[in-house]
Amino acid sequence: MPAVPVIDHVIVNARDGLDAAAERFAQLGFTLTPRGHHTLGSINTLAILGTDYIELLGVPAGDGRTDVLTWAAGLNGLVFKTADSDATYASLAAEGVPVLPPQSFSRPVDAAGGTRDASFRTVRVEREALSAGRMFFCHHLTPDLVWQEGRQAHANGAIGILGMMIAADDPASVGHLFERMFGRAAVRRSGGGCSLRAGLATVDVMTPAAVAARLGSAAPAPDGRGQFMAALLLRTTSLDQVWKEVPEAVRFEGGLMVPANAGCGAALIFRE
Repeated sequence: MPAVPVIDHVIVNARDGLDAAAERFAQLGFTLTPRGHHTLGSINTLAILGTDYIELLGVPAGDGRTDVLTWAAGLNGLVFKTADSDATYASLAAEGVPVLPPQSFSRPVDAAGGTRDASFRTVRVEREALSAGRMFFCHHLTPDLVWQEGRQAHANGAIGILGMMIAADDPASVGHLFERMFGRAAVRRSGGGCSLRAGLATVDVMTPAAVAARLGSAAPAPDGRGQFMAALLLRTTSLDQVWKEVPEAVRFEGGLMVPANAGCGAALIFRE
């Protein structure tokens, strides 16, 4: 059976500029975790939310994972939850989804009692299947080391991911990929686009022209890309807090939005 889609986290690719990205997100009212160092060679810092999180991902200067540098900067990853990476891999492969076998890695984390290794297994969709950004399933072997008490309070009131907006020249092809991953019932098609329901969140796929019409100058620059991840939707406990904490915020569809050029390449839409 196809996996049930629930978002685990999203990725903002900082490439070799993680320090600047972390400073920018702190200015946007996010509380960030200490710098993490993956055994794969990448580095990160997280904004931990209720049951999901935002990962700012980068590489050390002159070192680390070169694949991070081959992706564009900005919103660049959509990650779903799994509690059984082996079963997820087998199920997706049986449905014809181009996935790679589970990959294991870890990173040291400061925790009560000393340093421990936060460990993960991921099942990645092959890059050729979705050029908009990386997409994979994350199996947390030590979730307590990620969702640690005291790290989920943010000055902007952010408490969870409400969805993502993906631009694609051919939204139907992305919708077909989602159907193979999660079943036809999880995907709704309308007006030339489609949407995936993922728990309490929705992933909307539309043409670049439709993204530009909806977001205007707040959208990230396509830079010749036929697919790209354009916007992240977040739930906040208080739009007043966002308005107070984030000078770049503008009113948008009953909520507030930070333009992509002020959000490290990701338009950030806040709603209560």
